[in-house]
Amino acid sequence: MKRIRKIVNFRNRALLCLLALLLLVPSVAAWSASADPNPVPAERLKQGERIYRNGILPSGQHVKVKGDPAARGTTFSCASCHLRSGIGALEENVFTPPITVNRLFQPRQIFFKANYPVTQLRPAYTDATLLAAIRDGKDPAGREFNNVMPRYDLSDADAKILLDYLKNLSVNYSPGVTSNTLKFATVITEDVPQEERDAMLGVLNQYIAIKNSQSRAFGSRMNSRGRLMAENMLGSRDLTVRQLSLSTWVLKGAPETWRAQLEELYRKEPVFALIGGISHRDWTPVHRFSEDNGLPCLFPLTDFPAITDSDWYTLYLSKGYYQEGEGAARYLNGEEVAKEPKVVQLVRSSNRGRALAAGFQKTWSELGHPVPVTVNIAAGERLDRALLDKVLAREKPAVLLVWDDATALGALDSLASRKERPRVFLSGRYLGKGLWSIKEELRGFTYLTYPFSFSPYQPKIGMGRVSVQGDSKTALRQGEVPLKDRVETVQALTRGMVELVTTALMDMRDNYYRDAFLDVLGAMMDQYYPLYGRVGFGASQRYAARGCYITQLGKGADPQLIKKNGWEQ
Repeated sequence: MKRIRKIVNFRNRALLCLLALLLLVPSVAAWSASADPNPVPAERLKQGERIYRNGILPSGQHVKVKGDPAARGTTFSCASCHLRSGIGALEENVFTPPITVNRLFQPRQIFFKANYPVTQLRPAYTDATLLAAIRDGKDPAGREFNNVMPRYDLSDADAKILLDYLKNLSVNYSPGVTSNTLKFATVITEDVPQEERDAMLGVLNQYIAIKNSQSRAFGSRMNSRGRLMAENMLGSRDLTVRQLSLSTWVLKGAPETWRAQLEELYRKEPVFALIGGISHRDWTPVHRFSEDNGLPCLFPLTDFPAITDSDWYTLYLSKGYYQEGEGAARYLNGEEVAKEPKVVQLVRSSNRGRALAAGFQKTWSELGHPVPVTVNIAAGERLDRALLDKVLAREKPAVLLVWDDATALGALDSLASRKERPRVFLSGRYLGKGLWSIKEELRGFTYLTYPFSFSPYQPKIGMGRVSVQGDSKTALRQGEVPLKDRVETVQALTRGMVELVTTALMDMRDNYYRDAFLDVLGAMMDQYYPLYGRVGFGASQRYAARGCYITQLGKGADPQLIKKNGWEQ
């Protein structure tokens, strides 16, 4: 089920694009009404967090729901509806209100022109009425909640632990929010060529400059009528005047030294989030730094993300090369086979080869198949016909996965003359332009992973929205494949990231907490994104594009790349 937070409608989002993708932030004022002047011990807060997020009591038992003994608190946890940050949501016309203290411990009122209270919908909560709401489903005025709201069977001790946590949930704004600035950083590793760094930073810095210029205009020269219109359209009075800053964190040396560099950079300048970023090496050290510090890291440009099902703070566009291995495994699994096919992987000892092999092996095993035979090819070793013949004679595979670059194609030519030959799977990205040189006599039994949209790829250099059409095409010619110009690709992907981040910050309104930032991203409807077409978001989804096409080359001197399946997920 898709949770949709309908705060900014399509008309407002169109205005957002016309305003050059404004990125907007609230004041830093923090409020803690009704909070105990004595700080809650850290262990007690952790216990409350487990109840709120996971529905698990300090005893290790699951929270019980009144009237439904079979229901588990893990299914009906507070966070499943009110979200991790407590900012609430709208799902299928069911409104889940915010439960942060600046909302709970204030009367809920309807205002005229955003300033003058007209009527009170409910009084402010107290400790006693909040416990009654959790247990009995009644607000401070005694009105019954919708039956969607569970009534929790909590002891006095456990209920008070949860109450202490709620009083500390999203109380103080996150680091990186000052009185007039929201601070971001982007991470670049030194292996990235200068032209790619410039491509990403050019888009980000232009974006920051436009936003800050307009903030100054809103704050000084705009008349009150124009400012009110901007405030109403953008969702918050403070959003119109907040400044942004962007720091560039360049990591040098071996990846095992990156963590210490990041910690020092963060100590000197705490930021609200990491946006973008680019590396051709394993992103895992940056990922772990973000998770351990509770620091959002949004859509870094990396082919080697950390692969995890449990982390929260890092969002990726895809799983990179790993995802292509997954796609090959799912495609093979979906075919009707009389018996279990023997699968052999020839794996180049490189980041790309290892990621492809890992994605295939893990997914293939999870689908109930035997572990494939893996033959490693050393970094300086060439896959030639002698090595290939040796592997084929020894293993006699039905399926041969060759996770190598275009230098392997020469050895594969010999397969055309064999009466019994395996089906061959290659990575379209790893081959690069070499995929177009696959000989015609090989194309009938050679399959290529392809993790991008089949829509025409036409990035624009300006700040406007990148136009991406539907993905209805079944074939692409060489000139339509987005594997040629890395600089244009980086620019387009960065502009797409900027728009998503901007929309999320608007949807946050005044809830400028890091968890809220990720909550609203997870509640977005599917979006179109350069290269990847339609991408989806969800509360626990860390990879926006999750599929991969399996393709083949058509016939002729100017072949088409033809889909053989749907978007495998």
